Amino acid sequence: MGRELIVAQGAFLAAGPDLVDPNFLHTVVLMCSHTDEGAYGLVLNRPSEFRARDVLGSHPVLKSSELRMFIGGPVSLDTLQIVHRAPDVITGGVQIADDLWVGGELDEVGALVERDPQRAERDVKLLLGYAGWGPVQLEGELQEGAWLPALGSTARVFQHDTQRLWRDVVLDLGPQFRSLAFEPPDPDWN
Repeated sequence: MGRELIVAQGAFLAAGPDLVDPNFLHTVVLMCSHTDEGAYGLVLNRPSEFRARDVLGSHPVLKSSELRMFIGGPVSLDTLQIVHRAPDVITGGVQIADDLWVGGELDEVGALVERDPQRAERDVKLLLGYAGWGPVQLEGELQEGAWLPALGSTARVFQHDTQRLWRDVVLDLGPQFRSLAFEPPDPDWN
């Protein structure tokens, strides 16, 4: 596989205009790993109706937490993914960018929620499931234009307005993408 088709850890994939799979329509995926064996990422802009208290009811602290849960992708929706920028208080994660980690100790997330709920809301994202690709699958989708690779940004990972995230990432690609950023997800919606 050509190295030019490898998407770096911490980079984004913005769904292209022809990607109409409802799991990925107008999504932004944070790339966590992309190797010859496949790829793994997390959808950032699919908030769920759940809060941590709804999903983590057996955790002593998080069972009462209002921390929002997101849908990280359609694969293994019964798994919890943690993205954070708080390595000083959440250990055990894998650094995927200068100031961004995936994974970590759930009890330490709970301790942060208890000690400083505003910081937890600002610096931690809990996701159910993930986006996964088999060998060469993502490379094919990139060649077809299904995804628009973009520079990652920790500020965008934790952007509060997730409805605008796709548009903002597409606009970050440059002025030639401005018209695309304002197109509806489906041209029939015009």
